[in-house]
Amino acid sequence: MARAGWAMLLVLVLAPGARAADPPDPLAQARLLYNERQFASAVAAAERIRSTPELAHRADLIAARALLELYREGSAADDLNSARERLRRLDPRQFEPRERTEYIIGLGEALYFDQSFGAAAEIFGSVLDNGTELDIPSRERVLDWWAIAIDRETWLRVETAGLAAYERILTRMRDEIAARPDSATALYWLAAAARSQGDLDGAWQAAEAGWVRASLTLDGGVALRADLDRLMMVAIVPERARATSQPGDALLLEWQKFKERWGN
Repeated sequence: MARAGWAMLLVLVLAPGARAADPPDPLAQARLLYNERQFASAVAAAERIRSTPELAHRADLIAARALLELYREGSAADDLNSARERLRRLDPRQFEPRERTEYIIGLGEALYFDQSFGAAAEIFGSVLDNGTELDIPSRERVLDWWAIAIDRETWLRVETAGLAAYERILTRMRDEIAARPDSATALYWLAAAARSQGDLDGAWQAAEAGWVRASLTLDGGVALRADLDRLMMVAIVPERARATSQPGDALLLEWQKFKERWGN
C-alpha cells in the first residue's frame, strides 16, 4: 500500500550563486516555474531556451521533468512520450553532478510510468546508494518511489518475488532509520512492508513505533501519522482481526486508545 500523499516532484536545483543584480538566467527561470508547479509554463520556457545550442541539453532536462509531472497529473500519453523523447536525446556528460542526478531520477520516473517497475527500482536504488547529496525532502521522495516501485513489481510477479522483495524494503528502511531517525518514508514503510509480508504483529508494532517517533519528521509528524492511521484502518486492523479471530471493533479501540495516549 503506497503512501497517500505520494508524488513524483523533485525540486530542481537553481543556479548557484545567483544574485538579485545578475541578469536574468533563463534556465533558473524555467526551474523556478517547475518548482512552483507551473509545469506547462516550465516546458514552454525550456523550449525557448533550447534554441541556444549550449543550453539545449539542460533545457531538455527541465522540460522532461516537467512533462513527467504533467503526465502524473493528467495521464496524457503525449506528455509521457515527449518526456521520454527528451530524455533519450540528452547528453548527460554535459551536466553538473546535481543535474546528472536529476537526469537519472527522470529515467526512473519514466520507467515507472511505463510500468517497468523493477527497472525503475534499480535506478532509484542507485541514486540512494551512490552517496549523492540530495536534500532531505528529495531523498525522502526517491526512497518512497523506490519502495513503491518494488511493491508494484511484486504485485506483478507475486509467484517469484513475494516475501524477499519486502525483506529488501525492510532492510533498506532499517538502514535509513539508523542513519536518519527523522525519515517519515522509512518509518511508514517499516509498517507497510511488514504488513505485506504477512507479519501483522510486526506491522502493528512498527506503526506504533512510527507514530511515537513522528514528531522527529520535517512537518512534526502530520503527514506520517495520517499515512500510518490510514494503513492501520484500511489494512492492518482488518487483516489482523481476521488472522486472530479478534473483533475488529476491539482492535480499532486499541489503536484509538494508543493514539490518544501519544497525541492523536
